[in-house]
Amino acid sequence: MKYYDKLIFELSKPGRTGYSLPASSACGTADALPDGLKRGAAPALPEVCEIDVVRHYTNLSQMNFGVDTGFYPLGSCTMKYNPKINEEVAAMPGFTGLHPLQPAETVKGVQTVYDEMDKALAAITGMKHFTFLPCAGAHGELTGLMLMREYHMSRGDLARTKVIVPDSAHGTNPASAAVCGLEIVVVKSRENGLVDVESLKPLLGPDIAGIMMTNPNTLGLFERDIKEIAALVHGCGGLLYYDGANMNPLLGVVRPGDMGFDIMHLNLHKTFSTPHGGGGPGSGPVGVADRVVPFLQIPRVSGFHGNFGIILRAYAYILMLGRENIRMAGRLATLGANYIKESLKDCYKLPIPTVCKHEFVFDGLINDGAREGVAGATTLDVAKRLLDYGFHAPTIYFPLLFHQAIMIEPTETESLETLDSFIGVMRKIAEEAAADPEMLHSAPHNTPIGRPDETTAARQPVLKYAA
Repeated sequence: MKYYDKLIFELSKPGRTGYSLPASSACGTADALPDGLKRGAAPALPEVCEIDVVRHYTNLSQMNFGVDTGFYPLGSCTMKYNPKINEEVAAMPGFTGLHPLQPAETVKGVQTVYDEMDKALAAITGMKHFTFLPCAGAHGELTGLMLMREYHMSRGDLARTKVIVPDSAHGTNPASAAVCGLEIVVVKSRENGLVDVESLKPLLGPDIAGIMMTNPNTLGLFERDIKEIAALVHGCGGLLYYDGANMNPLLGVVRPGDMGFDIMHLNLHKTFSTPHGGGGPGSGPVGVADRVVPFLQIPRVSGFHGNFGIILRAYAYILMLGRENIRMAGRLATLGANYIKESLKDCYKLPIPTVCKHEFVFDGLINDGAREGVAGATTLDVAKRLLDYGFHAPTIYFPLLFHQAIMIEPTETESLETLDSFIGVMRKIAEEAAADPEMLHSAPHNTPIGRPDETTAARQPVLKYAA
């Protein structure tokens, strides 16, 4: 029996227990509780011995896939390895022993870390100052857009209610703008994947609050016209917002502030190697140029020291690399992405055959095995089959510019051997798709759970055990 084959309730046997504690009256008795707080019956908890509990949850934990267990080429999300020195720093007793209600004069070390992070991030990005209030990247986007609106309102420029968003943008960009009460105006991309400057010009006017951009963009391409775009947007009175999700390849090489951006957020869990996923805690600090500094919130750290452990991890990462070495992160990530792209473009469709930065996008297989009576292998089939070979799937069906998008992003810490292994598996899957697409349709074959109905699972989740 595999311990993850059954729920913990299904392992239960009446009378089994995993503990033995002496009777104690230290915490009072149930009789001391008001009747309204008492249960009508004892909870139906599973009765399981200790070894079964340990094995069950240990096996469940080993089913999780993460950067410590395998290659995670998730495009647009920069699933970087988390250096263990970061964890050591965050676990130092002087930090973990802090109480959130300590008097301010006793937590000078915390303030020093935030001050130093402000200086470091400003130097890396070309911004003037940062606020550490936002607890996630999307939270940072909303904060930045609120700063943009406040900037215009302070000038009596109340007509600026629209924000321009490229059609290749992350989905959070238009969502954040909408939550902020701004109207979204979409600017199209050219065939080369870059913002169409000629299409942008007619959109500019006295009603434009600004433009939201990611550079490199979501296709992993550097927006070469960014200086012209900045001049045009500033010329009409708008501001430039930089989505920092793709900042990793620019570390130590190019700064958003130098491109002309006025406001930006950073995802510390992407660019600066703090833990990613699982719902948090996160941190999305927002940096601003000189003209927006007066509108930064005071204080610049959220209550109870903010997500201080995440800040510490990012701070350790920056100090560990230093000014001399931080630029190697982006360069190696860019090298790895181009290596994979060039190694696979003969079997996967490459819609934009040019040099990329940290990530790139395929548009499905060149030979998907489609023939009379047999459907061809799709991007979803490729992603599911990768699981059989021990790799996490890349981002699929995003960006929406391509019907069968496969978005791949290796990070700088992956070795040549890992990249070669991934390339070899992707080539093998392409061969399988040509020879036997039906086999890919039913993948994965070697995982605890096969291919569930994901739509039903999302819309009608079963969250409660029923015997």
